[in-house]
Amino acid sequence: MKLGMVGLGRMGSGMTERLRRDGHEVQTYDPKVESTAGSLEELASQLEPPRVVWLMIPAGEITENAFQELLGILEDGDTIVDGGNSNFHDSQRRNRDAGERGIHFVDVGVSGGIWGLREGFCLMAGGPDEAVQRLEPALKTLAPEGGYAHVGPSGSGHFVKMVHNGIEYGLMQAYAEGLEIMHTSEFELDLEQISGIWRYGSVVRSWLLELLHDALDEHGGELADIAGYVEDSGEGRWTVFEAINESVPAPVITAALYARFASRQDESFAAKINAALRAQFGGHPVKKKK
Repeated sequence: MKLGMVGLGRMGSGMTERLRRDGHEVQTYDPKVESTAGSLEELASQLEPPRVVWLMIPAGEITENAFQELLGILEDGDTIVDGGNSNFHDSQRRNRDAGERGIHFVDVGVSGGIWGLREGFCLMAGGPDEAVQRLEPALKTLAPEGGYAHVGPSGSGHFVKMVHNGIEYGLMQAYAEGLEIMHTSEFELDLEQISGIWRYGSVVRSWLLELLHDALDEHGGELADIAGYVEDSGEGRWTVFEAINESVPAPVITAALYARFASRQDESFAAKINAALRAQFGGHPVKKKK
């Protein structure tokens, strides 16, 4: 099939290459890199109706601006696909806005990172049956065997991807805590060796564990060149918000999110409060700053 790809970053470039390798014709637009089009309007002109324009750009204002611009360019029967990590509430609203103009909207949660070109991308599509079915040739090319599903109506693709990323937070934190316990133990353990053998036959083996082993191999067991500062891109927060809204206990994902917050503190004010209180009620000594 023929489609337009907006955004040629780490994910969009890999997806574009994977599609082209399988015979799809992909026109592209990204102002930061060489593209077939110099604008969204030119990109639309390079496609024949019914057009498909796939957005692989950062969630939030950038995606919103591109979406609104496309609403003024595309025509009845065309399709906008958002493959970024947008909030599912935004996707539901965009589906309504697009529908008022006769334009289809499909939200696709995409997982696979920089390895997706080689291994394939796991795809979680949300939207009307007709719109998703039209995209299936591209979806089946992008995904590995068994790695694509139409998960539900509009917004559901990004909702499922949001929870996927929340789970990812918990898995990463569990590995991190386990290795820190071993790192600080009385034993001189080779963490690269241990993470290596865990990849084979262990019940905790996973692709994340393979990546962890690769990181230890690349940076050394002490990870001396990496700062202990962990960002979050929003999906973990949204997962926690939805857990609260649904009254669903999610202690692991929540704690993993808070651990990322803690990683960004040079010094904890809350810890200072605790130390001061212990001194006040129990006369416990306070460690002074040097």
